[in-house]
Amino acid sequence: MSDVGFWRHKPLSTLSNDEWESLCDGCGKCCLNKLQDEDTGDVHYTNVACRLLDNKTGRCCDYSHRHERVSDCLNIREMTPEQLHWLPATCAYRLVSEGEDLPEWHYLVSGRPALVHKATCTVRNRVVSEADVDPATLEDYIIRWIDR
Repeated sequence: MSDVGFWRHKPLSTLSNDEWESLCDGCGKCCLNKLQDEDTGDVHYTNVACRLLDNKTGRCCDYSHRHERVSDCLNIREMTPEQLHWLPATCAYRLVSEGEDLPEWHYLVSGRPALVHKATCTVRNRVVSEADVDPATLEDYIIRWIDR
């Protein structure tokens, strides 16, 4: 990628596919089941992940076909800035949309892709699959370790 620091001066809507994909740090937080409080609108994360998330890598095991295989998979590229509140505060897409810079552990800043895992900013090895959870008990899986 020739445009170093592109996220600092380009709106999300103008990013090329390569630039867009490079913003993802692979944390897997967007793949977690979330609950929204009907009264306050607050979003609560659970440690229950989409059935396509590989818990060992923190990545989708069928990224190219995720929207076809999972009907409620979030298409972040189509989200409005107002909808990005569903994403964690550390998410590059949310940060860029809010005019913020990427964290120092993001590989576009640090040059070290594994640093996201060392900074414990990922869900890798910290979640269970939704295939193993009764949806009626999702509230029992609310977590507090996600940066909001």
